[in-house]
Amino acid sequence: MTKQEFQKLTENLLFLDGATGSNLMAQGMPRGICTERWVIEHRDVIQKLQKSYIEAGSRIIYAPTFGGNRLSLKQHGLENKIQEINSTLVSYSREIAGNKAFVAGDITTSGQFVTADGEYTYEDAFEMYKEQITILKNAGVDLIAAETMINIEETLAAVDAANSVCDLPVMCTVTVEADGSIFSGGNAVEAAVAFESAGAAAVGINCSVGPDQLVSVIRNIREAVSIPVIAKPNAGMPVIDDQGNAVYSMNPADFAKHMQVLVENGAGIIGGCCGTTPDFIREMKKLLG
Repeated sequence: MTKQEFQKLTENLLFLDGATGSNLMAQGMPRGICTERWVIEHRDVIQKLQKSYIEAGSRIIYAPTFGGNRLSLKQHGLENKIQEINSTLVSYSREIAGNKAFVAGDITTSGQFVTADGEYTYEDAFEMYKEQITILKNAGVDLIAAETMINIEETLAAVDAANSVCDLPVMCTVTVEADGSIFSGGNAVEAAVAFESAGAAAVGINCSVGPDQLVSVIRNIREAVSIPVIAKPNAGMPVIDDQGNAVYSMNPADFAKHMQVLVENGAGIIGGCCGTTPDFIREMKKLLG
């Protein structure tokens, strides 16, 4: 997909998919393991989930390559399998998407902060993302989605890395507090402006809190940038049950109503994060599509 084709696609409200991780755990994925390796070993689970998202109305699904960068895979001793892991996971999504949906190569933070002390530099981040994005591009993704980002500088490195190896559109979303502040400093509006300047095709938030707490954040981003604004929040705030599982507060219908408010305040690309399922996308599509 070219950046011009992406721009055309966003002339109307664009529906992303919903959560991956929380749905995989509901299907038996243990905590604390390498998600990417588990998904490779459970192809049927991810493909059933993504097929359901497409049937619900998602025009873009995220390939399950979220933690597929070298630094994250190194924690599981899998850094030398980075090409195999990313390519295989993209192939799973491409097979399900067919000509019904687009596939985003999903990337995220390394979990480290770009600092001035040299422990983790912009150059380190750039090379890490350049490697993964090159693999994703060669595997056939339609665009890149940098999501759940917690550091503006690291995200800029991801955008710059993508622009250095491909012409694919890049969507950038940070995770924020309800007031729009980013965990490592700065806020969502500052981030959105910086990402647009770096060449991102769309900017916004994902994960974070529920859609009911993000109205002013989305409005402020919309007023600050000229590119599409993304809203992909959680299904409300979670409560931890007796088994240690996160139980989210919103049902699909309530989530859709709150997402309608975000659309009215400037969101043009919408989906769901933790706690959402294909039913959440279906309700949004029914109300807003």
